[in-house]
Parts: sequence; C-alpha cells; structure tokens
Amino acid sequence: MSADNTDDALEPEDVTPEGASAPEAGIDHTEASEEPDTVAEESASVDSAEISPSGDSAPSAESPDESTEEESAEAASDPLTEAMKTIGDMKDQLARANADYYNLSQEYNAYVRRSKQDGVLRREEGQATVIEALLPVLDDIALAREHGDLVGPIGQIAEKIEATLKTNFKVERFGAVGDVFDPQVHEALLHQTSPDATEETVGTLIQPGYRQGEKLLRPARVGVVSPE
Repeated sequence: MSADNTDDALEPEDVTPEGASAPEAGIDHTEASEEPDTVAEESASVDSAEISPSGDSAPSAESPDESTEEESAEAASDPLTEAMKTIGDMKDQLARANADYYNLSQEYNAYVRRSKQDGVLRREEGQATVIEALLPVLDDIALAREHGDLVGPIGQIAEKIEATLKTNFKVERFGAVGDVFDPQVHEALLHQTSPDATEETVGTLIQPGYRQGEKLLRPARVGVVSPE
C-alpha cells in the first residue's frame, strides 16, 4: 500500500470538542432556538397590556369600602360641609334654648297668676276675719237703734262705721220680719203655724245676718211661721 493511501486512511473524522456530545440525528435545532423568542414576545404583550397608551399604568379597580372612605374624607375636609354642619348644630341649640325659655316663662307666668290669686284670697280672708270680729259690735248697734239709744255723737259714729263697712267692704245686714224663709241664708230657731200664713215666712228676727258681697258671713237667726 502506498503512503498516500495511508494518509487518507489515517485522516481523522470530525471530532467534537472534548466534553461535548455530538448532535443527535433527527432533532430540528431551528425550532428549539425559536422557543425563547416566543416566550419573550408573550411577556412583552402582557407588559404592553398593563401599560396605558400614555405610558401610565392602568388603574386598578377600587373596593366600595375604600371609595366610601375617600368620599367621607373629602366631605370632612370640605369647608362648606363643615360650615353647614356647624350651622345645623347651632340651630338645634337655639331651638332647645327657645324651648327652655318658653317653659320657664310659662312657669313664671303661672307663678305670678297663682301669687295674685293667693294674694286676693289672703286679703279677703283677712278682711273676713276682722269683719267677723266686728259682728257683735254691729249687733249692739242694731239693738241700740231699736231701743232709740243711738242719739247724738254716738249715733253718728255708729252710722259711720256701718257706712264704711258697706262702702269699702260690701258688708250688709239682712233679715227682717215678713221675709220669705230661705234655708240658705236663714237659720230657724223657732217654728209655729198660722191660718193666715200662705207660705213660710220670718215671723221673728232673733239675730240679723250679714253677708260680704255674695259671701255669707252669718245666717240670720229667725222664728218661722208656716201655713196650717
């Protein structure tokens, strides 16, 4: 065999670098190289979907609680809202103050009316007490007049007392023989019948009665005569 043929026979085949495996037959290396590019394109499309055309990120949806809190915070920080709330509170305070003043004024007016009424009653009671104490004196004046003893200055003084009581205090004496008997103002101490009587009348005046206006101070004590 010649030397040329020996060299050809000894020419080494394609040897892969040390540590590297030879490529397997039937594997399309083109497709394997294209997979990373596809993943990159998908991630780029996702990123572009999250970014708005102006370059800002798309707004995320807020929960109802967060939006309500934000509205409350805005309303609280609004000067007009705070002013209207303050005005409403002041109106309520004014209404309560007016109600308290009205109740106080009503109580005061009622107290004044009661005081005036009590004053009138107390004055009338005081007058009645004094007049009742003077009734025996008036009885003596009436008896003295019947017997003709009221003459001269004494008679004038007695008449002046009676006139003063009648004018200033409306004190009047009542009861006379022949008056129709009225159990409301007469107190019967005696009773007798008579064929001439047509109704119950005062037959005898034992003690006159007195009234102050419409108030009865003392009933007249009488003897009654009634038909048979």
